[in-house]
This record gives sequence, C-alpha cells and structure tokens, in this order.
Amino acid sequence: MTNLQHADASPMPRTAAMADRMVFVDEVGSTNTLARELISQGGIVLTGAGAGAGAGAGAGAPRIAVVATDRQTAGRGRLDHTWVSRPGESSTVTYALAVPRAIATDESVNGWLQMIAGLAALDGLAEAVGQSGADYLRGSFASGLQYEPADTMHQRTAVDALRLKWPNDIFIDGRKLGGILAELVQLPKHRNDADPNSGPGRPARGEGVIAAVGQSAGEPDHHDDAAAQVGVIFGIGLNLAVPADRLPTEQSTSLQLHYGPLPDGVTLRDMVAAGTVSSLRRRVAVFVADPRGQAASLREEVTRRCYTLGRCAVAHFVDGSELEGEAVALNADASLTMRDASGVTHVVRTADVGVLPA
Repeated sequence: MTNLQHADASPMPRTAAMADRMVFVDEVGSTNTLARELISQGGIVLTGAGAGAGAGAGAGAPRIAVVATDRQTAGRGRLDHTWVSRPGESSTVTYALAVPRAIATDESVNGWLQMIAGLAALDGLAEAVGQSGADYLRGSFASGLQYEPADTMHQRTAVDALRLKWPNDIFIDGRKLGGILAELVQLPKHRNDADPNSGPGRPARGEGVIAAVGQSAGEPDHHDDAAAQVGVIFGIGLNLAVPADRLPTEQSTSLQLHYGPLPDGVTLRDMVAAGTVSSLRRRVAVFVADPRGQAASLREEVTRRCYTLGRCAVAHFVDGSELEGEAVALNADASLTMRDASGVTHVVRTADVGVLPA
C-alpha cells in the first residue's frame, strides 16, 4: 500500500476531526479490502469507547474509523459487481466500527445494520447539501438543467429526494446515486499497549501499519472486547460530481445533476463523509442499546424512505435465478416481501433487487 496519510495530513479534515481514526490513500484497489487488512493487522483498533466527536452520540458510542481514497480501481459491490472511481468525481469511503457479536449474528436484527449505514449516508448527503445552500435543479439531462429556487419548489430539500433502494443502493429522483457493501471482519486478539502513532517509532507515511488515533499507553486489554465484538465495515460509493456523459449506466446519476451550486468534489466528499460518521455513530449507539426496539423504529423510517416499495422489481439471486414481482413490504428482520404475478408472496433476504420501469 502506498502514501498512507495520517489524520493531521488528511485531505478530508472535517472527517478526520469527526472520526476516531482516518486513513487516506491516493489510490487503492478497494477501501473495504484495505480497511479489512488494517483491522486484521491491528493498524485500526475498533474496540473501546469512541471519542464521542459526534454530537448527541451519548454513552456507548462506537469507535469509528474511516478509510478513503481519491481513486479506487477494484471496488466491489454486491454479487461481485465492480466499481471504479476518479479523483474529484466520486466518494469512495469505508466506515469501520465494532458491534456486539450477538447482534451481528442475530438474523432477526442484523439486517438493520446495513439499513443504518444507508440512512447515515442519506443524512450525510442531506447535511452537505443543506450546508452548501444548494437549490434543487429542474430540467433533464438532455435539455439542460436550471436552478429552481427552493421557495418555488415548496422547500424541496435533499431529504425529500434521497431514497434507499433495498437492500443497498442510494437513489435520488429515481436514479442510482451510489451503493453500499457491508462486510464483517474478525477482530484480532492482542494487547494494544501503546499507540504506534505517537512517540518513538511512529511509522513514516507509506509504511504499512497505522494504529487508532486516541489509543494511548496503558489502555485496558481489549482481548475480551475482541471476543465479544465483531468488526463491521460499510463501503459507501457515491457519485458526487460525475459528468452526465461519463455516468456508468443509464440509470446512474450524480449529485451535482440534482442540486447546485455545490462545492468541488473533494470538499463535498469531506462534508458528506463527516456527516455520515456523525449519523452512523449516533444511530449505531442507539441500535446496540436496544436492537429489537430500534428495529421497529427503523422499519418505520426505512419504509417511508424506501424507493423499492410499491414498485415492480426483479430480484437477482446468487445462484442465477430471478424473481419478478411487486415489492409490497419491509419486514421486521429487514427482509423484503415481493408478490409475484400469480399473487404468491416471497420473502427476499439476500439478492440484488432492481426496480423495473413503470
């Protein structure tokens, strides 16, 4: 790995200030893969209480590490879809944290972890748009876009337009803005007697292992934490400033095609990621404290913000089979119920679900 940057040299200063650990690389195959490697090697420590930089996180807020890059050359999505990013156009960021193993392995509630990541991304996007003072854009890609002042759009904000497409996509105005890949990571069982980032022996930029900011000498042994918890990484890729003629598919879009004026792509990425960290810390802390109670609240929130529900969709399964029908309900365990043409309902738990044209 090359040009690993410490938090104080990060091109994402807002995110570095909000997160407990920030790792930035100019180019990498996959931020999820790099995050997994650093966690496994002890270069990112996820156990222990977070710094609490996120306002309103409260007690029990998780430690959150962020891994980001300007250029991702081998990003992975669900069902092994690949994703490539260009500097200044996209946000390729992985967010890593630890949750109790009992929650991560409980199929009645663990599906909500990915939904929480999606909601946190929506929060980060909406916050960045709001902070930028951007207005909604009207028109079409073909005819050109014009600014539509908010007061004439009945205060149409980013919150109004942003949606989650089950299970892992972020949509805006019916087009795909980005996607999420969630993975579990085994936490290493070892002592962390000192912070390799402080004092003698601090690794130079470009060397492989960088430990968590805030990990000080004399902290308690996290062996028990590692056994009771598991790492979760959320790779979130977003199109922020991709020109319309370079969008990867006809269904894809980019944030600057819907709201403007916006800051440059690098600044916008930092704003979105910082807001996502804050929301993710708060949402995960509340969920871990009461997973079943929060599952009910999340079900209501995601149902309101789900682009898939009420639409005809097709589910693509890993074995190559497909199911076509109407998405009719989001279930208590975060699974999706679809009704086929014969009226039979099917519960979908793991699939790539696409919405069909009306």
